[in-house]
Amino acid sequence: MLNKTQIKVRGYHLDLFQHVNNARYLEFIEEGRWAFFDEFFDKDDWMQQDLVWPVVNININFKSEANFGDLLEVQTRYVKIGNRSITMKQTIFNTQTNDTVVEADVTYVCFSKAAKAAIPFPDDFRQRVELSIAAFE
Repeated sequence: MLNKTQIKVRGYHLDLFQHVNNARYLEFIEEGRWAFFDEFFDKDDWMQQDLVWPVVNININFKSEANFGDLLEVQTRYVKIGNRSITMKQTIFNTQTNDTVVEADVTYVCFSKAAKAAIPFPDDFRQRVELSIAAFE
């Protein structure tokens, strides 16, 4: 599964150099992840579970700048699943120029609130993720 989320660059996204501030890209990719989760999970089922999904690592590469008024597209998909961790690939494109603006790998873990520890992914979740990853191979 690939989710595509569009974000228009607003004035409050800019820094003193008049391009998107690097910290804003973290917010853009987070918006992309939440949109992905809206499609991937049943909200009622997901929120009633004991599980949460804390981010444990973000590796982000800035490729080109984005400016006021640009329309960006955040593409989000799963790329790797381990026993307790999962990695998403997120890419931000400028829709007007087709330039890659940002590439990011985001890793998070399956965490049990009750156990206060990372736990193995439930089998049904693992199967859905593996199918999603296989669709891109």
